[in-house]
Amino acid sequence: MKGVITALVCLLCPLLLQARPLLDLVDIQGVRDNQLVGYGLVVGLPGSGDRAQVTFAAQSLNNMLKQFGVQLDENSLPRSRNVAAVAVTATLPANASPGQQLDVTIMSLGDARSLHGGSLMLTPLRGVDGNVYALAQGNLVVGGVSASGQSGSSVTVNVPTAGIIPSGAIIERAVPQHHLPHEVVLNLKQPNFQTARNVVTAINDVFGPDIARAEHQGKLVVSAPRDANSRITFMSLLQDIRVQVGSQRPRVVFNSRTGTVVMNDVVRVKRAAVSHGSLTITISEQHGVSQPPPFSGGTTMPVQNSNVSVEERTANMMLWPEGSSLDAIVQAINALGATPAELMSILIALDNAGALDADLLVI
Repeated sequence: MKGVITALVCLLCPLLLQARPLLDLVDIQGVRDNQLVGYGLVVGLPGSGDRAQVTFAAQSLNNMLKQFGVQLDENSLPRSRNVAAVAVTATLPANASPGQQLDVTIMSLGDARSLHGGSLMLTPLRGVDGNVYALAQGNLVVGGVSASGQSGSSVTVNVPTAGIIPSGAIIERAVPQHHLPHEVVLNLKQPNFQTARNVVTAINDVFGPDIARAEHQGKLVVSAPRDANSRITFMSLLQDIRVQVGSQRPRVVFNSRTGTVVMNDVVRVKRAAVSHGSLTITISEQHGVSQPPPFSGGTTMPVQNSNVSVEERTANMMLWPEGSSLDAIVQAINALGATPAELMSILIALDNAGALDADLLVI
């Protein structure tokens, strides 16, 4: 009997490990964040701001000075390399209240070389409805560095034209509150028939039959108490229910811009043989001079010689057995000396041959 119990525990352990809190799997309809955006000026830059041809930065500086009683000629806009026009963005959480603080992101709109050392002037942040929901201001934190010499040489590390201000905005207006209805709609972040069934079963096991129902593989409807206070208690209990996630088809994700390839540990390949080789073409140019013999009356002429060589790298055939795991795939491809770009080509070829048990996703 003890051996049977041990065997059952071993079988159930993977299932328990896959169980996740319900709130990790669903979004509550109506409870959402809101995007805010604004236009502002970063000042105090050490000569690394927008140049004179960025007229909107100068116009913005002129308009700001007018608010403080400084009148300038409209035909002579101020020219300052210490100012940069920027876009300011932030995310307003659901049910946020006035007085709370938000993190803001600042990005250059002109040709400023760097925002390092700058400070954002008071900037209103608006929602999609045009209303101002927050005000942003403060010193920037910039992770990038840029340096240049008088000869035109320059070095740039990361992105010096974007930065953040932690807690740099204060909420001034609350988003209209959305009260949870009697029937709460849960949207699965990854629609799946099996996951939807497991969620409905788990909720009904805890709160009773017919409390939850699935309209389709991505939408669930839960009957909540009519009293608002009881509904909050109900949702606090609901979010902690652990649900076993349904099986998902494995994915291989390619980032075509950075050459990043990501695979999860459930990717498998069928029995397949792979050989990967490449051609290396080298073209070298040599410049010389054709010198005529003395007293021949000839003319000295420049000569250009081109040498072209082609070298093919030999690669051995690699055999993968049926059901090879991620570790075996990576080791085999590394043995071929493949780069990330070549790895993409190998996996795409395997998928075309029907030997890759995963979906390919290019982002």
